[in-house]
Amino acid sequence: MPVIAPMPATRPTRIPDQRDGAEDIAAGTTVDHLTETYRAHYRSLLGLAALLLDDTASCEDVVQEAFIRVHSARKRVRDPEKTLAYLRQTVVNLSRSALRRRILGLKLLSKPMPDMASAEEGAYDQLERDALIKAMKGLQRRQREVLVLRYFADMTEAQVAETLGVSLGSVKAYGSRGIAALRVAMEAQA
Repeated sequence: MPVIAPMPATRPTRIPDQRDGAEDIAAGTTVDHLTETYRAHYRSLLGLAALLLDDTASCEDVVQEAFIRVHSARKRVRDPEKTLAYLRQTVVNLSRSALRRRILGLKLLSKPMPDMASAEEGAYDQLERDALIKAMKGLQRRQREVLVLRYFADMTEAQVAETLGVSLGSVKAYGSRGIAALRVAMEAQA
């Protein structure tokens, strides 16, 4: 999947405080920390979105929107160590929303649109040939989310439970059912 790399920032810009012109670093995640997080984790978050969505443009939009939202709410992220966790959770939530909007759009669509493949879809079609991605698409939404966060994002079961807002037992159940379903789907394709 072609990935557009983020433009490297020359120097972080100072965000003036409206009251006294000083940089806002009193509470929460700083702009500098968020910039470093962007440089370090943009590609992994884009990959996370790619496994949850089905086209590159939507993935890039979701990841950019996640950074914008976390930047806007950076004062609420009191522990800079949790910035990446907030970003992952935001990417997962925005991916869900994007899929919901598509489903609603399909329901409201009066007549089918003609099939016209865009350049992004052509690039993404190469990834769809991979048997694992085909099998992942056949999983239930929660199973897919748990497996992506657990094995692609390399999170612990506790971190996955916290990110998705479910219990640790649910993560284990979704994970084991998802792996079992993947095995069946992969054997059927072989």
